[in-house]
Amino acid sequence: MQEEKLTDKDIAPRVAGSGIEGAYSGYIRHKRLVMAALVAVVCGLAIWSMGIGSLELSPAEVVAGMFGQSTSQVNTVVQNMRLPRVLTAVIAGIALALAGCAYQSTLRNPLASASTLGIAQGAAFGASIAIIVISGGGVENSVAYEGVTNADPISTAICAFVGAMLSTAIILALSRFREMTPESIVLLGVALSALFTAGTTMVQYFAEDSQVAAVVFWTFGDLSRVTKPQIALMAAVTALSAIFFFVNRWNYNAIEGGEGLAHGLGVPVSQVRLASMVVASAAASTVIAFCGIINFVGLVAPHIMRRLLGADYRYLLPASALAGAGLLLASDMLCHVIVAPLILPISAITSFVGAPIFIYLLFKGVSR
Repeated sequence: MQEEKLTDKDIAPRVAGSGIEGAYSGYIRHKRLVMAALVAVVCGLAIWSMGIGSLELSPAEVVAGMFGQSTSQVNTVVQNMRLPRVLTAVIAGIALALAGCAYQSTLRNPLASASTLGIAQGAAFGASIAIIVISGGGVENSVAYEGVTNADPISTAICAFVGAMLSTAIILALSRFREMTPESIVLLGVALSALFTAGTTMVQYFAEDSQVAAVVFWTFGDLSRVTKPQIALMAAVTALSAIFFFVNRWNYNAIEGGEGLAHGLGVPVSQVRLASMVVASAAASTVIAFCGIINFVGLVAPHIMRRLLGADYRYLLPASALAGAGLLLASDMLCHVIVAPLILPISAITSFVGAPIFIYLLFKGVSR
């Protein structure tokens, strides 16, 4: 028997004439208003972010520069320097937030994210191999930024992606070899995090100072080093993963009610969990491979939206994506303004922003 798929249009006539029709309409209206507000906030932050820098620009100048309607200097600064960075922040925030939302749903664990499952640590291990072992003695400068520049960015990104996906492959292989609970999978991710961190430490121990500095700088995270072809690849992977997650929104809603209920509704829980972890890991790994380690975005953004909108994945998925984009945009702005003209590491800022928010949400949950 096929599972019945209900939409808003199907549900509305069934509740018509009953006392809950107005309540349901208000329920949907509230979610749509929140999402509209999120879109406005993200657009505002993006324009504001492109106006910040050594050359201060007004919102009107930013918009004109985006379409090449301003002076040659403004057009160059906006289109070649600031717009790619903002697009990277938006795409990376969307990908990390969607991945975190999918992890937390399928594993039924609020702490599941790329960082807690060992994916970020696997990427750091892969990048260490690329910069220290593959590049070998080719890194001659002692400056961290130049060290990353001299190391082959393609091999670094590939090795970081492979290392991130290796963590997912190990988790999935062990979970297939022996049936594991979602809680056990998260604990396995914590163990893999420690293992990859130890491997990265050992590789760095036998490296030159300049190579270690290059690895450390890579782990800081940097949105401005992503090239336009890499942005296009990130956008493609993020779009495909977003389509996959949205197609499975009803399955996530069923799993939210418990695996027993999901099985009763005909949801193949194991297959959905497996596919979702692979897709989420691919999206998060692509971002980490190009941008470096970015903490807390995938963990915090879904929790914030769950507080505002509940656990209906029809709205939680797109709202989490928008929240992730806004959170990463705000963090990137802080990187540029706190100690200007110096640019702080994005990973440190996302941790400073995300950790207090997560602690607040945690204690609000405990108080309830």
